[in-house]
Amino acid sequence: MGRGAGSALIFAALLCSAPIAAQAACAPDRVIVQTPNARQEFSVEVADTEGERAQGLMNRPGMASAAGMLFVYDHPQRAQFWMANTLIPLDMIFAGEDGTILKVHENAIPLDRSVIDGGDGVRFVLEINGGLASRLGITAGGALHHPSIAGSDCAPQ
Repeated sequence: MGRGAGSALIFAALLCSAPIAAQAACAPDRVIVQTPNARQEFSVEVADTEGERAQGLMNRPGMASAAGMLFVYDHPQRAQFWMANTLIPLDMIFAGEDGTILKVHENAIPLDRSVIDGGDGVRFVLEINGGLASRLGITAGGALHHPSIAGSDCAPQ
């Protein structure tokens, strides 16, 4: 087999394995945040019941740097948060039904009872450590990928 044919076979194998590699990162305890310049992965707890969403990240003294909590709502709605009983600063990433990031609220103040309004049409909220969104370039227009987000790279086919 010539050198060109061997290179073609390697390229074809890599091309065929790309979807498998993308799916390998997809898991219920992982969220991928796609920005124009990067792809970030977070290990997450999923809050998809009313009780879990009400508790959120309250009363926790810290969180690993690549960790977070993904809030999953049954349908798009107005999402409002506050930081009562939350001991660490958080960035809140509000996303629509298809995972598109609608708004990022940076550095929510611990123990503050002010309302943080994510706006209408929110189906998912990713909370990560305060200041990370800015450092990682996470802004409106990016996308969240997770198995619970229909149409994302991670959604069941």
